[in-house]
Formats: sequence, C-alpha cells, structure tokens
Amino acid sequence: MSMNQSNNQIIKKNLLIICRGAGDLATGIIHRLHRAGHRVIALETDYPAAIRRQVSFCEAVYDGSAAVEGVTARLVPALADAETDTETYSGINDTPAAHIASEKWDSSAIEAVLEAGEVPLLIDPKGESIALLKPDVVVDAIIAKKNLGTTINMAPLVIGVGPGFTAGQDVHLVIESMRGHNLARIITDGMAQPNTGVPGNIAGFTSERVIHAPAAGYIHDVRKIGDIVQKGDEIARIYPDKESYDNALSEYVPVNATITGIIRGLIREGYYFSEGFKIADIDPRESELTNCFTISDKARNIAGSVLEAVSAFEHGVKIY
Repeated sequence: MSMNQSNNQIIKKNLLIICRGAGDLATGIIHRLHRAGHRVIALETDYPAAIRRQVSFCEAVYDGSAAVEGVTARLVPALADAETDTETYSGINDTPAAHIASEKWDSSAIEAVLEAGEVPLLIDPKGESIALLKPDVVVDAIIAKKNLGTTINMAPLVIGVGPGFTAGQDVHLVIESMRGHNLARIITDGMAQPNTGVPGNIAGFTSERVIHAPAAGYIHDVRKIGDIVQKGDEIARIYPDKESYDNALSEYVPVNATITGIIRGLIREGYYFSEGFKIADIDPRESELTNCFTISDKARNIAGSVLEAVSAFEHGVKIY
C-alpha cells in the first residue's frame, strides 16, 4: 500500500465536526481539531463582532478567508436564498430540514474546501446546515452565555462551551470556560460556572483592560491591533449615524485607552453597536506583542479538553 493510499484511508475515517461560532475561543478549538486531522466546519453569523480579530476565523465572513497560525478558514457562500414548505416536502430518506439546507449550501463546495486542507465557514447562525451535513460531533462555542438553539440530538456527540448548557440535557458534555482552577474541565453532569461579567486577571488588571462602547454608533478605528498605547490615548471614534461616519464629521464620541498596554483586540472598522457593547481589549504586558496574533492560553486549554472529549468518543470510551 502506498503512502498516499494509506493517508486517504485515514482521512476517510476522520470525524466530521461542526463548530458553532468562530470567534477567538472557537478558533482555538477549530484550529486544534483541524491540526489533529479532523474535518471541521465552522458556522457563523452574518456580522460577527469579534474584537480579537487577528485570531478569529469569523473574519472570513468579511474577507473571504482568514488564516490563524497556519490554518485557513474559507467562506463558502450560500446559494440563492430559497424558501421550502416543510409541510408539503415529501423527500425520501431525508428530512425537511436537510432538504431546506441543501438549497442554501452546495455540499460539493464545502467538500472542496475540506479536500484543500482548509476549514469551510458557513454563514449559518441557526445551525440549519447541521441537518444536511450530519456531523459526528457538534461543538457550540458561540460563548453567548446562553444556549442559542443547540440540542443534544444534533449529533452523536454534542459539546457546549461555557455557561448556558446543561450536560445530559441539551448537550452531552460541557467545557468550563471560566479562568481559574477549573478552566477547561469536562463537565458530565450539570453546568459551567455562571458568567460573572468580570474579565480574567492579566497582570493585575481585570475590568479595566476591556473597553465597552460609551455610546451607540459606527466605529472608526484610530489605532490598530498591536499598537502600544498610553492610558487616555484615543484609540477609536464612535459616530452616531452612517452619514457622520461616512463623512468623518466632527460629531463623534472618542474612545480612550483605559490602561497602558498593547491593543490586543479592536472591533472591526465601521461596525455598528449599541452602548455598552464590548469593542476593545488592552493587554497591559507591553512585551507580549505576539499575544495579539496567536491563540490564547485560555483558548488552547479549552481546545485541549474538546479534543480529549472527541478522542474518547472516537475510540468508544464513554465519559458521560
């Protein structure tokens, strides 16, 4: 048997895994699973709001592709929107949901991206493609602090990351997402710790390092990810409406750095948000520039536990 034949046989045995979400934490999971040899498909919303954009596959929604640490996610555009009446559909060996999904996505286009060694990314916030693709594993890593529609019957193994899921009810397993002693613990019964609203401690800073919008509007980024800023420096401007944004009028609300450090995350230019929306993240460790462009320790920890759960499932080891 040739090496190519052997590799092809191995590839055919690999699991198909769908990850709901492609922000920075989800990207860590997708990256790990892909590097481990699994076929991974990412699902995202129409307008992702990641701030750690340099390490988020969801940027492919805007740019067509996104590369993080040697792995590329590529957008697979939806076909022309089609409405299908599930009451009158009479397909054989199929489900109405799968039939609807087949009219939205070209499975051959998805397969082509997988065969190219990349991660297909679909704009599918409701997870409608899951019925079409029939994955072995579904991972919900949206990190919405609540369940946005994931159910335990979506796949033979369903994993929820962070609060909002109950192991044994809406998912098989939950992965703890809160920093601390239990970070990335695999939960087989119950829920992850509730969201405290307080960011993890980095060099003595918690809430101060995360910037929330002081007003609603469209953002213009004055600085960029990777820039070193001093406390009080202007890093962005918020324009109240599209006209003032498009014309860079003088009516805007400045966004200033809350601490001295490196801009690790900054929401995409032109994004519209409500007041209080998380729009930036500053790392106080000025020597840690590479952190802006590499997967975080938190994401890697969580990804390791997801891979552990997937590996156990793959080898028939029952852990729930």
